[in-house]
Amino acid sequence: MITSQSNPRVRNVVNLRKKAKERSAQDVFLVEGIRMFREIPKQLVKEVYVSEHFLAREENRLENERALRAVGVPFEMVSDAVFEKMADTRTPQGVIAVVRQLHYSFEDLLGKEASAPLLLILENLQDPGNLGTILRSAEGAGVTGILLSSDCVDLYSPKVIRSTMGSAFRVPFLYTDDLHGQIRQLKEKGVRLYAAHLKGTKQYTQPDYTGPCGFLIGNEGNGLTDATAALADDYIRIPMQGRVESLNASVAASLLAYEALRQRMLLH
Repeated sequence: MITSQSNPRVRNVVNLRKKAKERSAQDVFLVEGIRMFREIPKQLVKEVYVSEHFLAREENRLENERALRAVGVPFEMVSDAVFEKMADTRTPQGVIAVVRQLHYSFEDLLGKEASAPLLLILENLQDPGNLGTILRSAEGAGVTGILLSSDCVDLYSPKVIRSTMGSAFRVPFLYTDDLHGQIRQLKEKGVRLYAAHLKGTKQYTQPDYTGPCGFLIGNEGNGLTDATAALADDYIRIPMQGRVESLNASVAASLLAYEALRQRMLLH
């Protein structure tokens, strides 16, 4: 059992929790909690740490033991005090895994050839909860991929990973230093792009989203930059009542993606 906070493995987990650069350098990230642990593809698991009292709990004990052993990686027991130092949550659930990062290509975002791509393009999104919720909604709505500008919040931060509820393992995503160039490539491939914008004259339910399409989603406070919005094929509006000018980025992305899903389901 690890009982010292100065243990090199403990210090490494703490660094991975706090620093995006460290996660990138080691090509790993952290997954905390038994529910999220069960979502991890077992080939991605590198290390597993459990608190000393985790397996002593009677609730779901056998099920938790099976989940730990199923990944095929021996787990390391850690004292409760040390585990609290490693964990990102105030009330740790007793399990932390070091997991290999996933890597996707631009083509992966387009999905299977038999289906029309449905994409979300995110520019300078900064809130971890927003990004995590977008991934979760994206999976539910059948989004084939997410393209992110390089200045978006780190998808592998612990808060984002928790918010995805496992969708981070199943929705292809790609960060890019050349967002405009990649957007132009999408347009060359026949993907029609829409921006929810104050200048939009069409309600978001009016366009036809059954073909290859994508939605541009901007920063929480400032929206899309003018240069990025100018690359959209069409501006659309989400109707607002009261004095509200815009919706939360994750809410807007979810509404748009699910409208596309609704239209596509009507075809079948």
